Amino acid sequence: MDAETILRPPSLSDVRPKMARSLLPPAAQDIGSSTNEGHAINDPKELDAEPSGPNNTQPRETESCPIQLVSLAAANPTSPGEELPGAEGAETTNKPSRGAIALIMAPLCLSVTLSALDLTIVTPAIPAIVGDFESPSGYIWVGSAFILAYTAITPVWGSVADIWGRKPIMLIALSIFLVASLLCALAPTMDALIVGRTIQGLGASGIGMMVNIIICDTFSLRDRALYLAITSIVWAVGSAVGPVLGGVFTTELSWRWCFWINLPIGAAVFFVLFFFLKVPNPNTPVLSGLKAIDWTGSVLIMGGTLMILLGLDFGDVTFPWSSATVINLIVFGTVVVGIFLINEWKLARNPVIPLRLFASRSTVAAYGVFAFNSYVFMGLAYYLPLYSQSVLASNALSSGVHLLPLIISSSLAAAFAGVFIQKTGKYLPVMYFAQVALTLGIGLFLNLEFEKDLKKLFVFEILAGIGVGMNIEGPLLAAQAAATELDTAAVIATMGFGRSIATAVSVVVGGVIFQNEMNVKNPRLVDQLGPQLAANFSGEQASAHVDLIRTLPEEQQDVIRRTYFDALRTVWIMYVAFAGFSTILNFLIRGHHLSRETKEVILGVDRSKASQQPEQPESSIRQPGDQAASVEGDGVRRRQAGNVLAS
Repeated sequence: MDAETILRPPSLSDVRPKMARSLLPPAAQDIGSSTNEGHAINDPKELDAEPSGPNNTQPRETESCPIQLVSLAAANPTSPGEELPGAEGAETTNKPSRGAIALIMAPLCLSVTLSALDLTIVTPAIPAIVGDFESPSGYIWVGSAFILAYTAITPVWGSVADIWGRKPIMLIALSIFLVASLLCALAPTMDALIVGRTIQGLGASGIGMMVNIIICDTFSLRDRALYLAITSIVWAVGSAVGPVLGGVFTTELSWRWCFWINLPIGAAVFFVLFFFLKVPNPNTPVLSGLKAIDWTGSVLIMGGTLMILLGLDFGDVTFPWSSATVINLIVFGTVVVGIFLINEWKLARNPVIPLRLFASRSTVAAYGVFAFNSYVFMGLAYYLPLYSQSVLASNALSSGVHLLPLIISSSLAAAFAGVFIQKTGKYLPVMYFAQVALTLGIGLFLNLEFEKDLKKLFVFEILAGIGVGMNIEGPLLAAQAAATELDTAAVIATMGFGRSIATAVSVVVGGVIFQNEMNVKNPRLVDQLGPQLAANFSGEQASAHVDLIRTLPEEQQDVIRRTYFDALRTVWIMYVAFAGFSTILNFLIRGHHLSRETKEVILGVDRSKASQQPEQPESSIRQPGDQAASVEGDGVRRRQAGNVLAS
């Protein structure tokens, strides 16, 4: 879990919603899909294209670039006497060797570490950055620029990865991130730093996407939960180290080292991925790939997302919520997203978000459960430090420590869930237990008393953390199992994008409720503290002056702390309602068989044509040992044997 801060969280008045969205692990940020349940022996993707009669003759394709069906597992051929995977009888697996797994997971975990560090290492350095550049207005944008770019570009990475392949796009995203890190480290002005942070967000989004796409392509439905859980643990460790490392760099060296540190790590990751990541490449020509991109859809979804998020970012900070700027941004952003959906439905040749992903009630419920749980978890991760600093009168460092039970329990629970699902092949029992734990845990926050009771707070955090962590893999696998290999990257992008929006909205809605409650209770503060002091704790000012509480006489502290306590209790009620609604959606999700077989992935231009080729006679079924097939420019499938992971 990538906590926005673990040991030293940012002041809550400084962090905007989109900075806070990073509290989820990459497995939760970017979600993958690659297979349907089961495996039919007469699947056209398993067949040669030798026609058996005139009705089976295929038209020739006009594109010169190949469409590849590639299996990202190392070869594990069956002997002539064994059954093909998916045939009646014992299920076989083409899982990569241990050496291959280690070789691919090591650089991917390092990539996750990069993202986790970058999202948290800058937090303690922001005051020093603002001081060096003498630009208070840049305080928010150092974080917001990164998150705005990260979220807006998320849906596009999946589409380009399908066209040009996983490895080239991963290397491009990593290169963008490293160049941007260099720009940030050398930035002479605040504007230059903000530009660098924006470009960093673009690259970091691609890294997060590609890590999960490669994992989901490489491992079967049954196994991938375990490896996604591993990246979650790595993310949690990187997030915990980030603020500490950032504080050390800022105080002992310079805040610029928060960006310099990315370069040696990133260079090592690039080297390993470039030389040792052996995944099939469709070799799509640049021009053909550019023509295949859904440019209209990409521009619409990025533009609509940016307008909505900017509206949320400006609300009650730069402009009032009732201002024309905020209203127009949100309204027109929503309209643009609506136009995007029409484009994806009627016009797009290779849609960024195929609407077929939402064809079943079960799949829609899976997306909903994941988004709403992210919504609830973000609220806890964002407002618990506020609770600690205001109600408990803790300092920023202590509030970070108070958040650790939530972060650690969710990470360990994700790991346990991954192992359980991998061993049993069942995810619904885990989801049911997790959802009850989450709803109960957040519900018990309503039972907190005004008096300081850290033991009770930590128990409630752990319970909620278990619920969040154990319900990361379940919804993902439910969506993956219901989709085809054609939509692997699209499901990853769609899930990640939905989570990004949910977490941003979560903090905004929680903030609106909190500020309204503080405004309602402000007359009581005016009566007891006077208008001048009470003004520091009115709606929009409340989260900015929590440090002031500890400097006041004890009697005044008690009055202010109880006001925060009552206001935050209303916020908890809202999150309990969302957790309860997510519980209802949970029962709409169907269980699917989680195969141990790694299915083939279709890459290249016009992939949908490859998936729609008619069935061929049984005599043309791919023989044991064949690891991949391709559809070349003439529309004919040809076998390609060989390992795809170095071992």
